[in-house]
Amino acid sequence: MASMSDQSIHPDTQGPAGRGPAAASAADIRSAAMDLLARREHARSELQTKLQRRFDDAALVSRVLDDLAAENLQSDARYAESLLRQRLDRGYGPVRIRQEMRERGVAQERMLAALEAVDPDWYEAATLAFQRKFGPACALQPEDPGESPSCHSRREAQQLRLKEKARRMRFMQYRGFLPEHFRHLLED
Repeated sequence: MASMSDQSIHPDTQGPAGRGPAAASAADIRSAAMDLLARREHARSELQTKLQRRFDDAALVSRVLDDLAAENLQSDARYAESLLRQRLDRGYGPVRIRQEMRERGVAQERMLAALEAVDPDWYEAATLAFQRKFGPACALQPEDPGESPSCHSRREAQQLRLKEKARRMRFMQYRGFLPEHFRHLLED
């Protein structure tokens, strides 16, 4: 007679509801893929990674993904455009968007096709991101029309303006914009 510990389910044989990968049919994999695609678009590589965590048959997962792509239910081109629009709306620039697409497994030609299809105005996007962060008034620090400042206070004011300009420049670069997209926003 087997003991209770011998009858326990091994983690590698758990089903899709369990935590470990399991053998499954094409219908199970397709259903899981459709559930993921119903939430949002996915790149093929991203979808494959998620499905292979749940199912241990990589060849079957790949075949199911081929079928979904053939039926146009999964499309890297549609995913690339969707991601581009999403990141553009959040105020990101071309460098950051391309990097994120590469990290998510979008091929270079898909990136270029998405950029061509959406055709974003990076100068306008940079202006909107800049204004969201720093407000519509672009002046770094207005000059005080009061008394004529001393040499020391002018130097301090100049240093503060340069610090603020550098901070704003770092923000725009972090967001993925090239200097030519935002340089005009930093001028006094």
